[in-house]
Amino acid sequence: MNRSFTRLFDPFAKTDTPPPAGLGPFLNWAIREAWPVVGVAGVLGLGVGLTEAFGAWLLGWIVDFALAEGQAGFFANNWPMLLSVAAFFLILRPGLMTLNAAVNNVALTPNTFPLALSRITRHTMGQSLRFFEDDFAGRLAQKAIQTSRAMTDILNEVVNSMTFAVSVVLGSLLVMGQVDGRLALVLAVWLGVYALLVSRFLPHIRKRSRARAGARAVVSGQLVDTMSNIATVKLFARVGQEETAAEDAMEVYRQRALSFGILSVTFRGCLMLLAGALPVLLIGGALWLWQAGQATAGDIATAGLLSTRIAQMSGWISFVAMGIFANLGEIEDGARTLSPPHTLTDKPGAIVPERATGALDFDHVAFGYGREGAALTDFNLSIQPGEKVALVGRSGAGKSTALSLLLRLYDVEDGAIRMDGTDIRDLTQDGLRSQIAMVRQETAMFNRSAHDNIAYGRPSASREDVIAAARLAQAHEFIEGLEDINGRSGYDAHLGERGVKLSGGQRQRIAIARAILADAPILLLDEATAALDSETEAAVQTALERLMEGRTVIAIAHRLSTISAMDRILVLDDGRIVEQGGHDDLLARRGLYAEFWSRQSGGFLRTEAAE
Repeated sequence: MNRSFTRLFDPFAKTDTPPPAGLGPFLNWAIREAWPVVGVAGVLGLGVGLTEAFGAWLLGWIVDFALAEGQAGFFANNWPMLLSVAAFFLILRPGLMTLNAAVNNVALTPNTFPLALSRITRHTMGQSLRFFEDDFAGRLAQKAIQTSRAMTDILNEVVNSMTFAVSVVLGSLLVMGQVDGRLALVLAVWLGVYALLVSRFLPHIRKRSRARAGARAVVSGQLVDTMSNIATVKLFARVGQEETAAEDAMEVYRQRALSFGILSVTFRGCLMLLAGALPVLLIGGALWLWQAGQATAGDIATAGLLSTRIAQMSGWISFVAMGIFANLGEIEDGARTLSPPHTLTDKPGAIVPERATGALDFDHVAFGYGREGAALTDFNLSIQPGEKVALVGRSGAGKSTALSLLLRLYDVEDGAIRMDGTDIRDLTQDGLRSQIAMVRQETAMFNRSAHDNIAYGRPSASREDVIAAARLAQAHEFIEGLEDINGRSGYDAHLGERGVKLSGGQRQRIAIARAILADAPILLLDEATAALDSETEAAVQTALERLMEGRTVIAIAHRLSTISAMDRILVLDDGRIVEQGGHDDLLARRGLYAEFWSRQSGGFLRTEAAE
C-alpha cells in the first residue's frame, strides 16, 4: 500500500504561476495535481454508495424469496444463491469500502495538505518586505495553515461523503422506482424540499464562517504580537492592558462564533424535522400499497431500510455540507490575505551574477516608502571595489534605507543602483543577495542549533568551518557553554525563538560569524558592534577588520570611534549626502560630523572652538 498509494502525486509539486483571484481558480491553483486522484476517489465513493442502495434492495428481495420458498429445505436448496449474497456483504462491499478508504486516507488527504501549504507558503515567502511589515507574522502563518487544512477537508468530505450520498440517493430512487413509481415520486419530492432548505441556509453559513475565520486570525495575531514582545510587556507593566486587548479580540471572535452557531442550530433543527418525515412517508406509503395488494413484505422492508438510512444520512450530509461551506468561507478569507501578487519580482531573463568585484553605484536614487516625505532624495554615491565606506547621520537620515535598497528589499522609486555596472533590477534577487553579507543591529536568530544559525550563511560549510568562523567572531567560547532544555549542548544547543536565550552581544557575535562564513564580496554592517561591551567590541573589531580585507564595505555606526579608520565617511541629512571625506578632514571642516564627534567625545571640539 505504501508504494501504491502514498505517491500518486507529488505533494510538493511547484508551480510557476501566481495564485489567481476567485475561489475556484485559487483552489485549483493550490491542489491541481490532486485532481486525478480526486476523480478516482469520487468514482469509488459512488460505487460504495450504490452498494448501499443495492444492499437494501437485496435484503428486500431475500425476504420475498424466503416467503415464497417456505421454510422446508430453504438452506439446503438455495445455498449457492445465499453464498453469493453473503459474498456481496462480506467481500465485495467491504473490499470496495477499503479501497475507497485507502485512496482517500492514504493517497489523497496526507498529500493534499502539504501540496496546498507548500504552494501558499512559497508564494507568501516571495512577497516583498513591505507585505510582512503590514501584517502579523502569526496571522499570516495561521492563515496559510488554516486555508490548506480547509482545502484538504473539503476534498476529503466531497470524495468520502458527498459522492457516497449522491450515489445512495440515485440508487434509492432507482430501487423505489422498481418497487413503485409513486414511492419514487415521494422520495423525489422530499429530496427537492431538502435541496431547497440546504440552498437557503448554506450561503449564510459560508458568509458567517468567513467572518468567524477573520476574527480568529485577529485573535492569533494579537496573541503572537504580545508574546513576541513579552519582555517589553513585562518591563512596562502592561500585562493587564495586553490581556484586555486580547479579550477584546476574543469577544469579537466569540460574537462571530455565536452567530455561526445559532444559524447552525436552526439549520440542523429544520433538517431533523425533515429527516423524520421521510420514514413516515415511505414506510407508510409502502404499507398502504401492501394493504392494496400492490406491494410485498420485501418492498416494505426495502422502503424501511432506505428511508431510515437516508433520514440518518441527511443529518450527517447536512453537517458535512455545512462544514464544506464553512471551509469555503475559510478559503475565501485566506485567499484574500495570502494571494495578492508579488510587488517585487525578478525581471524576465534576470541573470545570476558571478562573484562581484564589489563596485557599487547609486545614481540619482530617490525613495520614500510610497509616502510624501522621501527617505532618500537625489542620492548619488560611487564606491570602488574594496573601498570601505561609513554612513553616519541622525536617525531617519536614510542610512538603513540605502542598505535596504542595495539589497533590493524595496525597489527604488527613481534612479538606479548598479553593482559592477549592472542595474540590480536586472539580477535575480537571490543572486544579488548572495553577493552581500550583512550584520544588522537587530540580529535574526532561528530556534535552531548554534551550528545551524551560523551555517545559515553557507549551508554547505563543514563543522570545522563553522567553528572557525565562530572563533573569529569571538563566539566559540560562549557557544561551548550553551545547553538547552532538551540537554543539547555546545554547537548543537538550540537558541530559542529569535535567540532569546542569548544576550544581545552574543546574538551579534553569532550574526558576525554567519557573515564571516558567507564570504561574500560585499559586506554591510548596520551597528554591528552596538550591543557589545568594550572588551568584546575590541576583539570583534579586530575580526571585522580581517573580514573586511579585500571586500567592499558599507558600515552604519552611531558610535563614531568604530568607523574613524574607514576610507571614506559619508554624512547623511534628510536623505542626502551633505559631507564626505576622511575622519580628520571632516573634523577639520567643523561641520555636522564634527558636531556628532564633539557630542560623543565630551564636547572637546566645542570647547576648543570657543577658545
